[in-house]
Amino acid sequence: MMAKVTLRNLAAHKIRLMLTAVAVILGVAFVSGTLIFTDTMGRQFDDLFDRIGKGIAVDVRAKKVVEGADQDGMSAQPVPASVLERLKQVEGVRNPVGNITGYAAVTGRDGKLVSGQEGAPQLGVNWTGTGGYTMTTGRPPSGPGEVAVDDRTAEKGGLKVGDTVSVVTAGPPQRMRLSGTIDTGALMGATVTAFDTPTAQRLMLKPGFFTDIQMESSGVSEEELRDRVAAVLPGQLEAITGTQMRDEAQSDVAQIMNFFRTFLLVFALISIFVGAFIIVNTFSMLVAQRTRELALLRAIGAGRPQVTRAVLGEAVAVGFLGSTLGLGVGTGLAALLYSQMIGGDGGGGLVFTPMMFVWSYLVGIVVTVVAAYFPARRAAKIPPVAAMRDDVALPQRSLRVRVALGSLLTLVGAALIALGLTGDDTAGNPIVPVGVGAFAVLLGVAMLAPVISVPIVRVLGAPAARLMGAPGRLARQNALRNPRRTAATAAALMIGLALITTVNVLGASMRSSVDAQIDKQLGADYVVAPVAFGVTMGPDVLGRVQAVPGVTRVSAIYDGTANFAGKRGGYTVADAHALEKGARVKATSGTLDTGRDGMLVNEETARSQGWAVGSVVPVQFPDGATERLRITGIYAKSDLVGSRVIAEAAHRAHAARPTLSLVVVDAASTGPATKTALESALKDHPNVEVQDQAAIKDEARQEIDGLVSFLTALLIMSVIIAAVGVINTLALSVIERTREIGLLRAIGISRRQLRRMIRLESIVIALFGAVLGIAIGVSFGAAVQHALEGEGLTRLSIPYVTLAIYVVIAAVIGVLAALWPAWRAGRMDVLKAIATE
Repeated sequence: MMAKVTLRNLAAHKIRLMLTAVAVILGVAFVSGTLIFTDTMGRQFDDLFDRIGKGIAVDVRAKKVVEGADQDGMSAQPVPASVLERLKQVEGVRNPVGNITGYAAVTGRDGKLVSGQEGAPQLGVNWTGTGGYTMTTGRPPSGPGEVAVDDRTAEKGGLKVGDTVSVVTAGPPQRMRLSGTIDTGALMGATVTAFDTPTAQRLMLKPGFFTDIQMESSGVSEEELRDRVAAVLPGQLEAITGTQMRDEAQSDVAQIMNFFRTFLLVFALISIFVGAFIIVNTFSMLVAQRTRELALLRAIGAGRPQVTRAVLGEAVAVGFLGSTLGLGVGTGLAALLYSQMIGGDGGGGLVFTPMMFVWSYLVGIVVTVVAAYFPARRAAKIPPVAAMRDDVALPQRSLRVRVALGSLLTLVGAALIALGLTGDDTAGNPIVPVGVGAFAVLLGVAMLAPVISVPIVRVLGAPAARLMGAPGRLARQNALRNPRRTAATAAALMIGLALITTVNVLGASMRSSVDAQIDKQLGADYVVAPVAFGVTMGPDVLGRVQAVPGVTRVSAIYDGTANFAGKRGGYTVADAHALEKGARVKATSGTLDTGRDGMLVNEETARSQGWAVGSVVPVQFPDGATERLRITGIYAKSDLVGSRVIAEAAHRAHAARPTLSLVVVDAASTGPATKTALESALKDHPNVEVQDQAAIKDEARQEIDGLVSFLTALLIMSVIIAAVGVINTLALSVIERTREIGLLRAIGISRRQLRRMIRLESIVIALFGAVLGIAIGVSFGAAVQHALEGEGLTRLSIPYVTLAIYVVIAAVIGVLAALWPAWRAGRMDVLKAIATE
């Protein structure tokens, strides 16, 4: 019997329950889309590595002594070509091939670098006829004047076989003939530029050396061949099996994809959390409207467990429907992301794993059932005698317990946030207490919202009550009538806007802090830098800049990674003038001159390591060699320079092919003419750009704005769900107040006034959620900025204009959310509405 009741109720409330399912659909779409996309990308990378490493039994490479060292300018010691000849004599070795990998790119017809997908690498390789690449058109490159590029790069740059193209590497730009195009498969949007082996060595490494050597096996196992090869290698090299090589590559990619998956799932869970408020609110209102019906069920013999199961059965149905539709939407999202990532031509299609289906349905159904559990419990407690009353209503619990629990959660959450932001980094991952604390605060404030809503709604509704007459007064009264419902509806919007506001406050603070740091620390007239991350700048740029009339001094800046006294750390290479004038570094003891074997450290590093001027520090470079560098000076903290500066001679001695990070330029006069002259001198170097302080600030702002926009876009899903919640609440509220609306119409209120009343009520609720969310977001942002003040986030900046726009958007959401409920209320038949029980 109860199953039939459940099905009948579902059929009777299709529109209401469908609106509830929207929250589930959007949340599950986020979850399933993330899982499908990351599983598909993981499969794509696995296929790629299997194809590229197919048949490789052993790989010879330099030993990794410094984790995370830059693979271009400061890679481990390259493999001498003489090792290749030695390996040919090892029994079991077949087809040994030396590989060169580095940075290389070509320019298109517009003179700009041809890049692949956003963030994808620009690879330079030597053409060996192996490696999983095949020629599409033309022929392989031969000699120092020929080059081949991948199909997508040729198409994007408008290049065809026989064209003369400009090739950019770590040295001067080269003019070469395009000999052919290459099919690289779905290489994740990367560009590939191929040379013959001697040319690749000359341009990207150095003659007589390889990045690594790979070989096949002629009848022996990988492990046995590895041991044979290892026996003839110099001490700085190592041999690994092909299986280990592929596993390492796949492991690195798996770590990146796991981080990306976790990152996206956090935002998906936020959307689901917001959706849970909508589900609770909807089922609470449905149960309240069906109080007499449920009491009748109790009167004819239905037990409490049966009534609870009936309501939860509806929740299961909503969760299942929402999960199914969410899977469809998530598949579309994954397909869109995948096509954007690989340029739309990746083979194999999307990957659907059993666990993706399990998690999608589990999340959708469990969240819905848990959210509906407490309304279901309240439904079961309706006494049978209530069926005989006309004015039956669900009893409301006192708010005392709720206020006490909400206050406790808010205080505990604030304490956890403070602990995570101010605690010692060695005590654990600070993100965990901050995340748990933020969740507790949001949940605590949501529990306190019914109490908070009364005074805030009175204030927010006052203009409407004063200016809009009776509809405005009724709208404010309706919003105040049921503080629990108003709070539950506004809580969803509150959470979304709280997180969006936090992101925007941090973004504004970052912009302000970066501007202040540049003004305070950057003293250079101009800076020459690579146009994008991953692009290489060769030392030949120095000569071009020095030859520009009006340039008085040019300083080279390098960076790298090494082990300092056994601990990995980054370093900068710069002369004393570049430090003092370009970065405004001040020595607190000693001198800024590093000489040929010196090192500078900032005060914090010196204090933590117990170093002083004259201390000798063993520094192990990525090539395995160790130098003993003497500390010649200690300087005040500089975010531009970092913690350590070493002598240029020490850096260059251990770099296979040094590449510049920055070039600091001083000029006799600073103005448009000087900048134009610098740009003209570097016009055939599309991989670099000339920047003054204003340009550096603009670039930093653009990067920060891009990050803020990306995070905001991910959080908008929760705001959409909140808007659906407002629609749902108003629609159910209109049904609940059918008789009241009929009486209002009977005493003379017009349809227009009625619709205005509902719109104003919606606006007041939306503004309450916005005000509460923005207040919480500003508090979160200020707390994070204060905690990170020592890490460079020195200024708190609140984007008042942006926050004001969010308030306006919240009001617009209120208007849009009220359109359908107001239209429906205006179409009610007066007599039928009055006769409604």
